[in-house]
Amino acid sequence: MSQHYPVLLVTVPLLSAFIISGLSWVKKSLCFPMAFLALGTSVFCAIGLLFRVLDLGLIEYHLGGWMPPWGIAYRVDLLNALVLVAVSSVAFLNLFATYKTVQRDLPEKKGIFYALYVLFVTGLMGITVTGDVFNLYVLLEIASLTAYALIGLGNPDRAPLASLNYVFIGTIGACFYLLGIGYLYIMTGSLNMADIASLLPPIYHSKAVLVAFIFCMVGVCIKMAFFPLHAWLPNAYTFAPDPASSVIAPLMTKVMVYVMIRLIFSVFLPDFSFHVLHIDHAIVWLACLAIVMGSLLALAQTNLKRMLTYIIVSEIGYMVGGVWLGNRLGMSGAILHILNDAIMTLCLFLAVGNIAYKLQRVDFQHLKGLFRKMPVTMAAFVTGALSVIGVPPTCGFFSKWYLISGAIHAGQYGFMGALLFSSLVNVVLFFRVIEIAYFEPMNTHHGAVSGKGVMEEAPLSMLVPLLIVAVSLLVVGIYSGTIVNHLIVPVLPKGIG
Repeated sequence: MSQHYPVLLVTVPLLSAFIISGLSWVKKSLCFPMAFLALGTSVFCAIGLLFRVLDLGLIEYHLGGWMPPWGIAYRVDLLNALVLVAVSSVAFLNLFATYKTVQRDLPEKKGIFYALYVLFVTGLMGITVTGDVFNLYVLLEIASLTAYALIGLGNPDRAPLASLNYVFIGTIGACFYLLGIGYLYIMTGSLNMADIASLLPPIYHSKAVLVAFIFCMVGVCIKMAFFPLHAWLPNAYTFAPDPASSVIAPLMTKVMVYVMIRLIFSVFLPDFSFHVLHIDHAIVWLACLAIVMGSLLALAQTNLKRMLTYIIVSEIGYMVGGVWLGNRLGMSGAILHILNDAIMTLCLFLAVGNIAYKLQRVDFQHLKGLFRKMPVTMAAFVTGALSVIGVPPTCGFFSKWYLISGAIHAGQYGFMGALLFSSLVNVVLFFRVIEIAYFEPMNTHHGAVSGKGVMEEAPLSMLVPLLIVAVSLLVVGIYSGTIVNHLIVPVLPKGIG
């Protein structure tokens, strides 16, 4: 069965989503177990596939027995094997952690929610595993459409409008990407990534190839919310249901950064991206702008969830800038930060979900005395905050170290300054929250008596996954060197300095 892991990653959750949809009409109580089983299978297949790639190297799976370039091929190397493990693990942990919230906040819609949730993960897994540029577009639309619907299930006053805005901007992004693929198909007659890569070098100087690259990159940048194309993200993530935002926020933008890397490495190839176009310096400066503006916009927020969404905008700048530094240190840091940021964002959003579960609100004025009321949740939140800031030995420190080293190696001191500036702003952001939650007296509606609060933590089913994620921030940090040397560096293209 292990040789079928690549296709099982997509087909098992895809079929399960349809089964869950049917169960929602018959017996809603079976929807969660079915989703749990489907995503548990995805985690098992993703981990098994990573070990197979480590043992055998690049793995190709030809759907329907059709050989590429005519048929759709799934190609798995160390890069997407790592991303598959991250996507499946984050989705699985979040599913378990948010069970209580879904039961309470979406009692009549939980069948719909779980069907959409599993279908969303199906889209992300397919995007990551496919080796076909048009199949990637189809799976991107599956992930996007389900994300729109998941967001629309949130705050009835604000979520539908935020979701509609996401639909409009997301559709524009998808159209740009599809137009780019159209130009590639006109020029090469192929949709297979490896085949396109072999056909492009002789026509690198064609204007059509340049247009294809620009359209693809613009589409991907809209989908990943790269500043200033980020306008859809803050409201979408803020007003989505907590169980939806805690899976969409860690995964959607990170998978789109992976798509950018895949297009640069496996379709257009680094020679075109870095040596023919010479746009790497301009994009690094745009990344600096994204980092600085995301940090400054986060400073202006008074809602914890909204603050985190602007931190995501800043973090996207980290990864995009790291890739376009064009050296092994920067790219290693960017890929490592995809994994780290998925875990960090999950940790913070799960903690915010726990707080919202008990308090109903996450505005700063409602956080007073939370360290006494919810000490375990806040301890995990602090761990996630320290990782985002970049305090050793958390994983965030090591990816930032590689990014800063790459910036120095490339002579991009502006990018290094933006990273340090963002870290300092993150100190202010998170210590402002910690100060309110630790030092300020608890509000009376929290159960305070003479300033002394009663501990009232989230349910154990919500705390255990949160603690697992918080501990993983330290574990991944400790093994960051091993991950980079044995899993990331081998997949970097030759010729990168």
